[in-house]
Amino acid sequence: MSPQLGTFTVPAIDNEPMNHYGPGSPERKALQAAITELQQQLPIEVPCVVNGKPVKTGNLAKQPMPHDHANHLCTYHEADPQTVASAIDGALAAKEEWQSLPWNDRAAIFLKAAELVSGKYRYKLMAATMLGQGKNAWQAEIDAAAELADFLRFGVKFVERLYSIQPEKNSGGVWNRTEYRALEGFVLAVSPFNFTAIGGNLCGVPALLGNVVFWKPAPMATLANYITYQIFTEAGIPPGVIQFVPGPPPEVVAQAINHKAFAGLHFTGSTFVFKKLWKDISSNLDIYRGYPRIVGETGGKNWHLIHGSADTRNAVLQSVRAAFEYSGQKCSALSRLYVSVSQWENGFKDQLLSEVAKVKVGNQLEWSTFVGPVINRIAFDKIISYIQKAKDAGGQILVGGTGDDSKGYFIQPTVILTQDPKSVTMVEEIFGPVLTVYVYRDEEYEKTLKLIDETSAYGLTGSIFSNSRAPLIQATHKLLNAAGNVYYNEKCTGAVVGQQPFGGSRGSGTNDKAGSMSIFYRFVNARSIKEGFVGLDGFNYPSNLE
Repeated sequence: MSPQLGTFTVPAIDNEPMNHYGPGSPERKALQAAITELQQQLPIEVPCVVNGKPVKTGNLAKQPMPHDHANHLCTYHEADPQTVASAIDGALAAKEEWQSLPWNDRAAIFLKAAELVSGKYRYKLMAATMLGQGKNAWQAEIDAAAELADFLRFGVKFVERLYSIQPEKNSGGVWNRTEYRALEGFVLAVSPFNFTAIGGNLCGVPALLGNVVFWKPAPMATLANYITYQIFTEAGIPPGVIQFVPGPPPEVVAQAINHKAFAGLHFTGSTFVFKKLWKDISSNLDIYRGYPRIVGETGGKNWHLIHGSADTRNAVLQSVRAAFEYSGQKCSALSRLYVSVSQWENGFKDQLLSEVAKVKVGNQLEWSTFVGPVINRIAFDKIISYIQKAKDAGGQILVGGTGDDSKGYFIQPTVILTQDPKSVTMVEEIFGPVLTVYVYRDEEYEKTLKLIDETSAYGLTGSIFSNSRAPLIQATHKLLNAAGNVYYNEKCTGAVVGQQPFGGSRGSGTNDKAGSMSIFYRFVNARSIKEGFVGLDGFNYPSNLE
């Protein structure tokens, strides 16, 4: 290992500029070409990758395209127990060299990866995200291009800042310092289907700190995650540092957390699965060398609160975007909307229904599409069942309420008006394009704050709309624990890396704030070093003298 011959400063960074893909623009042409090229290669074969080498188990599974479910984007080899064992052993074998690599060299690898994401692979990664995960161009741009690049670049800056945090005091003849060691063992990264960037970040955060990572990608994001893995490899991450192990989630994940060297979980997914994994990890404490770090971001039942003083037009448009972008398949998506009666009866209702009626639903590859398909059959059936539950409970379907699964999994943007603020679609997470509205009396604003706080088990995002300062402050205090990300007169989705650190508590996760320095603390094991330069003359204290 080469010596570090200087103190290096990471280059200045900023958020990745986003392309807008207007008609006739170069970026629209480039993205369309990438989509066409990828379509001509379908279906693509994706292996497991262990120690840098492809592993084809022969146990094949498919990643269907949600807009055209009769066809699939890729076939991928599912890891068998032997492949999982080899991946863990290989990661552990790669650990010493990786964690010993000088920080500036690790940083350079991830900065290069960010350049590959935002440049060479931008449109290919977006095309895979659009075809496989059902995103339209703008949603793919903010995810697979901008956010992933931001996670990588800001991650390097956050780690540089973390390493610089050192003890403030040194006694005479003593030097105190802190090392931020990688965890002892391997980190399991379990990523979701809905954000390509999250897959890269779940691996990137621990790996930046010198950890080795066992990556279990979501079946419905396999190809985009595989391209992300290839980007890491091209950027210079050594074989074995990140092992790419698709396969049946329960079996693969169970084998990983049952290993004695399991040191941490970095998870994004359902609350139910996260709780089960936490229980399983707890039951294994006697086999581990230490206490594993558990970091998770799970679900949400996110809200907009519209005060009587709000700008109606802005509140309506922000609500439409928050509820129906990416078919409501964001953990931060708007699901419950509380509107004062004065707003509702004086324009809000009419404007909301008018705007939702304009939303185009269909093939996300068509440039004019705003709402594409939901991800798969399970999601489609679940969402439709919740709409029916709302009807059965007396909810009024104001718009939408139907779906068509004949070719793709398409559900019309749905707005439900309820008289029961604790009806099923106000309480339970749906993860689809369904928005439930409860109209409250203006004089019951404070009572409504209590209602918002008590209705849901989640605590992820929420927005307060008011042109008066007092209602904003009142709601912020009363809803102190109801959301980890709160917005004033802005929609409850769209947190930007380095600007709004993202995460919630309660049933929404451990609130370790992705997109900030705080999450990096969870994947280091600090060691304090005290070095003395002057020896003792004797063991007695001055107080021992007669």
